[in-house]
Amino acid sequence: MTAHGLADGSTSRLSERRAGYDDIPEGPAPMRSRALAWTVDAGLTAAPVVLGWLVVDSLRDANGGGQADRWIFGAVALVTAVALAVWNLGLRVGGTGQSTGMRWAGVLARDTGTLGPIGRDRALLRALRRDGIEVVREKTARAEGFTPHEPDGAPAAVRRRRLLGLLALLAILVFAVVASVAIGARPLTIAEVAHGVFAADGSQTDVIVQTLRGPRTLLALVVGAALGVAGALIQGFTRNPLADAGLLGLNAGAAFLVVLSMYLFSFTAPSQYLWFAFAGAFFASIVVFGLSSIGGGGGSPLGLALAGAAVAFSLQALTQAIIVLDQNSLDSYRFWVVGSVAGRGLDIFWTVLPFIVVGLLLALAGTPGLNLLGLGDDVARSLGSNIVFSRIVGVVAITLLTGAATAACGPIAFIGLVVPHIARAITGPDYRWLVPYSALLGSALLLVADVLGRVLVRPGELQVGIVLALIGGPFFVALVRRRKLVSL
Repeated sequence: MTAHGLADGSTSRLSERRAGYDDIPEGPAPMRSRALAWTVDAGLTAAPVVLGWLVVDSLRDANGGGQADRWIFGAVALVTAVALAVWNLGLRVGGTGQSTGMRWAGVLARDTGTLGPIGRDRALLRALRRDGIEVVREKTARAEGFTPHEPDGAPAAVRRRRLLGLLALLAILVFAVVASVAIGARPLTIAEVAHGVFAADGSQTDVIVQTLRGPRTLLALVVGAALGVAGALIQGFTRNPLADAGLLGLNAGAAFLVVLSMYLFSFTAPSQYLWFAFAGAFFASIVVFGLSSIGGGGGSPLGLALAGAAVAFSLQALTQAIIVLDQNSLDSYRFWVVGSVAGRGLDIFWTVLPFIVVGLLLALAGTPGLNLLGLGDDVARSLGSNIVFSRIVGVVAITLLTGAATAACGPIAFIGLVVPHIARAITGPDYRWLVPYSALLGSALLLVADVLGRVLVRPGELQVGIVLALIGGPFFVALVRRRKLVSL
């Protein structure tokens, strides 16, 4: 046989093998694949229930748990399981044709008439009514023109989804507030919690609810919102997805004056060094913005980051010098620097509340200008934005929010880093929505972390700063490794 004949024969056999490989199977998906999909989906839905049962079982009275603890964690497990089932078996199957298990098994649910998605309602009722629905191989469905539903991109639809997201966050926040009041070192019943909130008469449980858990819950609400919004503003103004309050030196400024007050005046209570912490954050912000504006830069993103790093390192060195020289300052400082909402009364809440409210209002008012700054200085200037004024308003808002939160609870890390990314994944880069989402998410995250700190080492307690570090550390690693997540 000639070389030409060999080549023709090889090409013919390759074409036959390729044609066989590309054959699209017909008919329903194999039972084995469907069983695998069902098993994975059932396990995904049952996981929160199993985990919740284990937690509730560990919170027996003999282990120091209480009725309120068991009710709260049991409800969280059930709600999570239901929400996971609706999202996985309803929204995903209805829109894309595949749940998590079906994607793993390579099968897809479609309408027998249109050969397209079956819709959310039919997907949720698929176990009861299978008329007009078939499960086929994913390869078969794609070859026959299956196209997933695309989200409605109309402005009204986007706005409606964002409003629904805000309502869902409000519901989660209300649940977190209830958990914060009900769960603690002293087990309470649901009746005792309700009595302490609505009909307090001075009993021991009423005192726990009214003077201990109530104030720390309110403080966690406003501080979490302040830190979440401040983080969103800092990332926006510096255009740095890994920025938080520490990048601008605000935490270092607050820490320096707190240590100085402990060293000079022997202050030990949060109410004593509250104003020093706030003044330190305010002083650091003025220095950072002044340094970044040298040369007519008007506080450019790079200038803010570099000036903030320089000021932070300098103030940290001074702080370390004081706590090394004085043992008493070290003993007091190490309890403040870890970050906690415990042991703070209503006096601190009412002191920082006006600053946080003003900071939130300035943040909301500055969102249009921040949206323009995100397009670049030249574009923002051409659209009539006063860049210097917008940055001054932003720095003032950041200072008020971070300074008040740090003064009240110490430097609490990771909320300002984590929360804006979660909010941005939901809302996109529009700061008119990003700021409210960051406020609600920050409050919810701080409350949940505080509740977990009370439960994990009961009857002791982990400070909220430690719990957030345990949560934020893995998230920070994910931010560094996934460029899509960190892009602004």
